[in-house]
Amino acid sequence: PEAVDSRALDALQKYGIDAKDVVSKDVNTFAGQAFDYVISLCDKASVECRSYPNAGKQLAWDFPDPKTRVGNQPFYTTLNELNTRLAMFLLVEEKQVKQVQETLQDAPLTEFFKCLTDPIRLKTLMLCHYHGELCVCELMEALQEESQPKVSRNLAVLKKVNIIKDRKHGQWVFYKINPDLPLWEKSVIAESTENNVQSIAEELHRLDAMKNRPDRASFCK
Repeated sequence: PEAVDSRALDALQKYGIDAKDVVSKDVNTFAGQAFDYVISLCDKASVECRSYPNAGKQLAWDFPDPKTRVGNQPFYTTLNELNTRLAMFLLVEEKQVKQVQETLQDAPLTEFFKCLTDPIRLKTLMLCHYHGELCVCELMEALQEESQPKVSRNLAVLKKVNIIKDRKHGQWVFYKINPDLPLWEKSVIAESTENNVQSIAEELHRLDAMKNRPDRASFCK
């Protein structure tokens, strides 16, 4: 098989998926294994794997090859379409839906977008996406907010609906985007940030100029 296209890896990373160990595999690698579902994603794969042995169910989804698609982000577009199709598939098959709902109470649709309407919460999410993880003191500096309770209240709102999660280090708390968010929610945050970096340019500059920033292994001072 061919090597994984770097654009495919970039698209996965934008979705918040760790792609460092993703490699192409020959179909013979799975010889003798049984699968509940075997899903082919293009006509060529459908023909070559028309009757896959030991498949409980076999589905053929015809997605256009992102290498041949036009547009600014063909691989990302294809990944979005695949994510949508998988979501529909899970609903139809009713597999693992109950388990997912029990392990993570997703923010209702209205609550998720409501969080994005507040400037502090929106910029907090954008900054956390950009930097990966930030503590309260860094957010206060970036947002030019002298009131820690105000920032903390907004963080509490985001945490309540599981959009962010925290990590305590001594007396300080660091925040990051919840890695267990549904892919579509991660995508909204990622695309909003990457296509509107100029809207947090001043905040990023203030953060870069901040003295005594924590190094994730030290305390804020």
